[in-house]
Amino acid sequence: MTQTTSATADWIACHRCRTLVYGKRLARDLGVCPDCGHHAPITAPQRLAQLLDEGSIVPLPSPVTPEDPLGFVDTVPYPERLRRARESSGLDEAVICVKGTIAGRPVVVTAMDFRFLGGSLGIAVGERITRAADVALAERAPLVMITASGGARMQEGIFALMQMAKTSGALAELDEAGVLTVTIVTDPTYAGVAASFATLADVIIAEPGARMGFTGRRVIEQTIGQRLPDDFQTAEFLLAHGLVDDIRPRAELRSVLARLLTLQADRPGLPDWEDVRDGTARDHADGQDDRATRGGPAARPTGPPSRRDPWENVQRARGIDRPTTLEYLATMMDSFIELHGDRMSGDCPAIVGGPAVLDGRPVMVVGHQKGHSTAELIARDFAMPTPDGYRKAARLMRLAAKLRLPVVTFIDTPGAHPGLEAEERGQAIAIAENLRLMARLPVPIVAVVSGEGGSGGALALGVADRMIAFESSIYSVISPEGCAAILWRDRTMAPSAAAALRIDAASQLRFGVVDEVIPEPDKGVQDDPMLGAERLRKALTVALDELVARPVQELLRDRRRRFRDIGIASVDVDQEGGAK
Repeated sequence: MTQTTSATADWIACHRCRTLVYGKRLARDLGVCPDCGHHAPITAPQRLAQLLDEGSIVPLPSPVTPEDPLGFVDTVPYPERLRRARESSGLDEAVICVKGTIAGRPVVVTAMDFRFLGGSLGIAVGERITRAADVALAERAPLVMITASGGARMQEGIFALMQMAKTSGALAELDEAGVLTVTIVTDPTYAGVAASFATLADVIIAEPGARMGFTGRRVIEQTIGQRLPDDFQTAEFLLAHGLVDDIRPRAELRSVLARLLTLQADRPGLPDWEDVRDGTARDHADGQDDRATRGGPAARPTGPPSRRDPWENVQRARGIDRPTTLEYLATMMDSFIELHGDRMSGDCPAIVGGPAVLDGRPVMVVGHQKGHSTAELIARDFAMPTPDGYRKAARLMRLAAKLRLPVVTFIDTPGAHPGLEAEERGQAIAIAENLRLMARLPVPIVAVVSGEGGSGGALALGVADRMIAFESSIYSVISPEGCAAILWRDRTMAPSAAAALRIDAASQLRFGVVDEVIPEPDKGVQDDPMLGAERLRKALTVALDELVARPVQELLRDRRRRFRDIGIASVDVDQEGGAK
């Protein structure tokens, strides 16, 4: 916004659309233009007042740090620049660090202010953010970082550069301790701040239009001699390229943070991931059911026998009217927050995921997403994930391990995306990395085959402690059509291939791949989605109730044994020559 007097102007012109907005209305709207939605910069004190509960703010002590380590002088001595910045901003540095609460939940917040030397990162800023992280670590309170910066402070030279390493190390300690970190990206966030603590948070939320990057647009255009896209480095560009989790208007930030903060809670009986990887974890659960000590998972419940022709089952599993992952989440889960991106290159729409609450228990959900129309299927790439999708899933599962959240996956895909770009970006490696990650993930994992489970693209979400399948679902090493084309040399033999592969849920139950089969109405789960969701909710609750009480080392031991035994343990053979 542009105004003639910073504090008393009655009318303020929007910087983007130039509409005149009444000053008091603009203040009520938190600096957001009511006409075009432009998010004008606001001060760090205003940020804190907006986000934190009234009366809860407790400033953290400001450490004494060197102010002019280089004796730097350009057109004016550096101490004079600091004096002017303090006088004009009313702040003593470019960041304010406080403790407080959001919706009653404790939190540590660092709020940067661009008015103070462009929010630059120097010794004082780096030390304050690091000490705020230390407080978050000591109190196991989530750390929320609000960024606004042009980069590292040139007047402090190499000392400013080193703050990137110091603050990143502080974030690493919070990762090891399982403390939630969140970044709110505001405009602008560049260079040293973007390349350190700002982008290391578990969850990154950007305001609409906020810009973030390492090198500024003008420098890049001058260097490469090309004009960049109009939306380059904006929040919208970052979301499309998998670099932030979400974009939220300023008015929604407080409620989003309140929901995210519910994820920070100690989980009794679950040691830190580092302890598990180092082999130093100890059993913390007492009074275990003897099922947890018999050397394998609990006995599998029985399920309904297959009631229809195998090819009919294939058609049902692929039905365009079957409930999707997002529909199950909307029906069964509370407070689902979808997170986006692999933090590397993209955000695959075929994979959705994020934290949710199931019957009062926080969980991390990851699943394939189809659609009910041709347009939806195309937009979701027919639920065939790219490497970006599997890396997004892996990022969310690592976050679940950090926060000690059980993982629930939904499998419904014809397979991983086949194509040149997917292969160039490491499709096989992305799937393999997920299999390895899930094999040792130190939290309970329950997988649900809700429709079509196709090959490695499905298994990449299927290395679980418990596998639940809907009655009409299928799970197979290859599609019936692919099998028929290779072995029969005739794709029309797909129905015969479906029968030979025994890909129905009832067969998977007998093989020990699936632990429970959820019955469906005669016309399929799509005939009564609410009933299907309720049956699934109960099955998930029972499975998680058992799994979360188990010591982590035991959980991992049995998960490994589960997959070692599949195909090795003796099976009965029916009169037709197949396993039964």
